[in-house]
Order: sequence, then structure tokens, then C-alpha cells
Amino acid sequence: MSGTRAAPTPTAPASEYALAHVQDLAGRIADSLGRVLSGKPVAIESAITTLLAGGHLLLEDVPGVGKTTLATALARSIDAKTRRIQFTSDMLPTDVTGLTIYDQDQREFQFHPGPIFTNVAIGDEVNRATPKTQSALLEAMGEHSVTVDGHTHGLPELFIVVATQNPQDMEGTFPLPEAQRDRFMTRISLGYPDADAEMAMLRARASADPVDASGPVTTIDEVLVARRAVSTVHMSDEVARYLVAIVAGTRGHPGIALGGSPRATLHLSRMASARAAVRGRPFVSPDDVAALAGTVLPHRLAPKGRFASVSDSYLAASDLVAEIVARTPVG
Repeated sequence: MSGTRAAPTPTAPASEYALAHVQDLAGRIADSLGRVLSGKPVAIESAITTLLAGGHLLLEDVPGVGKTTLATALARSIDAKTRRIQFTSDMLPTDVTGLTIYDQDQREFQFHPGPIFTNVAIGDEVNRATPKTQSALLEAMGEHSVTVDGHTHGLPELFIVVATQNPQDMEGTFPLPEAQRDRFMTRISLGYPDADAEMAMLRARASADPVDASGPVTTIDEVLVARRAVSTVHMSDEVARYLVAIVAGTRGHPGIALGGSPRATLHLSRMASARAAVRGRPFVSPDDVAALAGTVLPHRLAPKGRFASVSDSYLAASDLVAEIVARTPVG
């Protein structure tokens, strides 16, 4: 479905209407992204769930597999303000946040907002900037505000960072600081497409790039309404204890030097609620938590030992999370 439309007037009980709205919205975005990125339903679902959970998304993979395509298509699916930030090694923090300049005519300092002041900020190759410049995103992602020269400026209510990065072992990249990684709700990898998906891509792009023809299928207000619906999804004490036990398991595991933070617990909870809502359930199940632990937790962890590459370290963290989930009882 194309075009934007307002949420219909509720005629069913509030919870049923709210879930129907979330499902309808997620379906529209999924259809839009599916026309641009073939053969990646899991990645598309993860991106949509992160959006509805109110988090930030990190897309990490080798060049050319569609990271920026997915980020751009997700941004275009919303009738909202979007800015793309191309990160490079010579960037300064003020290239992201903006800066204060003295106006000779007005005889006063005036703040000139940077590209971070938007609804959807696409951070392309974020790890090609130095850690100093990467840190310009910390306050924005964590507190929905930016402080420049002692003055704090608020960001829009709908604000999401969709960042792409190449594997950190590649030339010209810098590692993301731990605090930066922890602010990304999810980290997903697209991987290479299978033969059928690659054939479909060739046919679809024979005459034009599908991204160029993509457009908004929802509005800011609709996304905010869906987020409020997600926040009302019920999580029982039993499921909450299961979720907390999984995150706590990363902190006490002998193979992990740095475990999941309390922010990781909150992020996993919100993602589980969004997944339940997208599936039309007013409650979170243990399966929601178990299915998302591998998307929410590994990029935050620091496994012990020496690894040949950062990718190997991430794979080790993913295996450890899977082990913790498998041995953690429900309730």
C-alpha cells in the first residue's frame, strides 16, 4: 500500500484497536521495504520492531549488501524529516550537533542546528569517524537532546538513529565506544542474498533503483500512536523475571568480561513488547524474549579471550547469549 493515511476511528475495544493499528502499520512498512530489499524478511522485521519500540538501529555488515538501502527505505517510509550524515575521519562533533556562531548584524550568538536535528538520522559508515566525533551522538541517542556551549536543545519526539557500519576490522574504521554500542537498541546483519533474491534484485534494478520510487506509507503521528500501543502490552512477572535472568546471566558468565547493562534490560523489554504487538498479542511471551536476545544483547557484550577479528568477537558473544537463553528457566 502506498501513500499516508490517518489512523481510523476506533470502533473496537481500545486494546484490540491499538493492536490492529500496530499490525496494519507494520504491514505497510514491511511491504514498502520488501519491494526495495529482497529476501531479507528477518532484517526488515527487526528494523520495524526497533522503530516501534522507540530505539536506535545499528546495521553492520560488509560493503554492498544493502545496509544503506534498508536505512534509506525505512526513513522514506515515514512522512518525516530525514537527514543523512556521511561519517568520515576528518569530521568534528559540531558537524553533527551544530555550533554557535556570532551574528554581526544581530550582535548576539546564534545556534545553527546540525543534521542530528531531524526525525530519522541516517548515520552512514558511523565507525569511519573518530571516537570523539562518534561521541556527539551519545546525548542525542540517550537523552533526546543536544548540548552545545552550555545550552541544551531538545530533539523531536520522533527521533531515531539508523546507523550503518562496516566490520571494524576493515581499513579506515574506528571501534564504537562501549557507551555508543549500548545506546543502539538492536544490531542486525544483512548477509549476502541467496541466488533467488539476487536474481530478483537484478530484474528490479534493470531500469531504475526501487529506492528512488519508494515513498511514505505512514506518518509521524501514526508511528507515535503505535509506540504508545506497544507501551501498553502486558508483561507478566514470570516473563519479566525470565528477561531479567537472561540479562543478569551475561554479567555473571565466566566467558564474558562486560555484561548487559540495565539499559539492555529495558531495550529487550521494549523490543519484546513491540514484537508481541506486531503479532497481535496484548501480552509478551517468553518466546518474544528468547527470540530477541540475540539481536539486542551481543553487540553490547565483551567476551573474554583473544579473537582474530571483531566479527569473531561478536560471533562469540552471540553464541554465549544463545547458551544463556537455552539454560535460563522461565519463571
